[in-house]
Amino acid sequence: MPKAEIVPKEEVKEILKQLNAKVFQLPWIRASDPLARAIGAKPGNVIRIIRKSDTAGEFVTYRFVVPG
Repeated sequence: MPKAEIVPKEEVKEILKQLNAKVFQLPWIRASDPLARAIGAKPGNVIRIIRKSDTAGEFVTYRFVVPG
């Protein structure tokens, strides 16, 4: 399972500004997903997922938690 954490609200604003995106434009993950449940994510949270990559070393992606 990749490393994951809930991103603090203040940091979410900075990330969205860098990406020039709105929070709902991030890829979604359901609150019932095993990864989201494992870290206690609630709908409305943003999760940072860190995966190992052969080419990049680490690959960081963000997901917006939705109900379900």
